[in-house]
Amino acid sequence: MLTIKILGGGCAKCKQLEAETRAALQSMNQPLDYEIVKVTDMAEIAAYQVMATPALVINEQVLSYGRIPKRDQIIQWAIEAHPLN
Repeated sequence: MLTIKILGGGCAKCKQLEAETRAALQSMNQPLDYEIVKVTDMAEIAAYQVMATPALVINEQVLSYGRIPKRDQIIQWAIEAHPLN
């Protein structure tokens, strides 16, 4: 199962990143097991050493910060990070 974290204080871009991530994962032909966790605590966000939010973390690897990645990129990262791959 993938653990996907959205790091951010709850701003509009953080909500957009969460929506894009959910849409990307739901659009996949072969669904993956995943859990989405929203991280809003600034100390916890700082521990990931991101320079800007929102940030996308999959299985504890920071893959994007300060922007909204395209759905295709989110899907690719999810496939690469899935434990069965």
